[in-house]
Amino acid sequence: MKAVLLRGYGAGDKVGAHVSEVPVPEIGERELLVRMEACGLCGTDIEKTRGEYTVAMPILGHEAVGVVTSVGGDGVGGFREGDRVFPHHHVPCHECFYCLHGDETACTGYRTSNIYPGGFSEFFRVPAWNVSKGGVLRLPPGLPCKEASLIEPVGCCIRALDKCAVGEGEFALIVGAGPVGMLHSILLGIRRARVVVSDVSEPRLKFAEKMGVENVMDARRRDVGREVRELTAGRGADVAIVASGSPAALLQAVKAVRPGGRICLFGVPTKGSILDYDISALYNAETSLIPSYGTTDAETSAALRLIASDTARFSAVVTHSFPIEAFSEAVETATSGTGMKVVITT
Repeated sequence: MKAVLLRGYGAGDKVGAHVSEVPVPEIGERELLVRMEACGLCGTDIEKTRGEYTVAMPILGHEAVGVVTSVGGDGVGGFREGDRVFPHHHVPCHECFYCLHGDETACTGYRTSNIYPGGFSEFFRVPAWNVSKGGVLRLPPGLPCKEASLIEPVGCCIRALDKCAVGEGEFALIVGAGPVGMLHSILLGIRRARVVVSDVSEPRLKFAEKMGVENVMDARRRDVGREVRELTAGRGADVAIVASGSPAALLQAVKAVRPGGRICLFGVPTKGSILDYDISALYNAETSLIPSYGTTDAETSAALRLIASDTARFSAVVTHSFPIEAFSEAVETATSGTGMKVVITT
């Protein structure tokens, strides 16, 4: 079967990705074999191909959905051959100190669980841990797989907005008009928040306008912090979602939020990123910096319900799809800014 694999990690070689022919994974007791139908290309996948991502194990493809083709034994969560499923790659134990205190992504089992050999493969194995801990969701009839592949990123966005307690009527700045920025804008609209989106890419800002974002700002030409304050009676944004790993994006958010405001560090900074800012200013303004990594079955279940009930709204974010063998072209499209959400299919 075809699978996109990383090379170079721990071998002293240049990190990269390549399409390989590998055996179909064998499954054990309480495991599932899934035929991939669609898998979203995430910015973290691209970071992994560059050797820049160090949060979790270097496996490519985690926004996958597909069809169960083999079940490891009887009573594997009630799953059967032919079921259409979303299997979450990272699943917490729901029993440890961190899980019981609402910090499931800090669970020691969370980042060590994963589908194999990854979501960008014709078939992948879902380990027993993921199945037994509630990490696999059935897809409802009629939900297309491309849209269903948004479950994981939408779940991540829901978790971030919940952590920041974003409510109706609040003013939210999204720094970064990429795919997750657009998903945040949809969810903030559902929560009836006021939204402004900033970016340095003109095509992405135009896409945000097509998505119905009322206020878009080109950060190269406009003082985002000043204009956000003008829109909020001089206060600043209640919350800023940094949907980029760039320190410049974080700095823009810091300068745009009001005293007592919240900043969600959502985009993954590359290792060694430095924020050059007077920390006393953060203290004096009582600015809250809230990192948000990953998602759990609670949020992915909520994401599935939202996507299934309003598929058209979410489907607009998916602009390109490529077969596995065109993975390099998919990455080029995703990084060029000419497209929005890119999905790999079989």
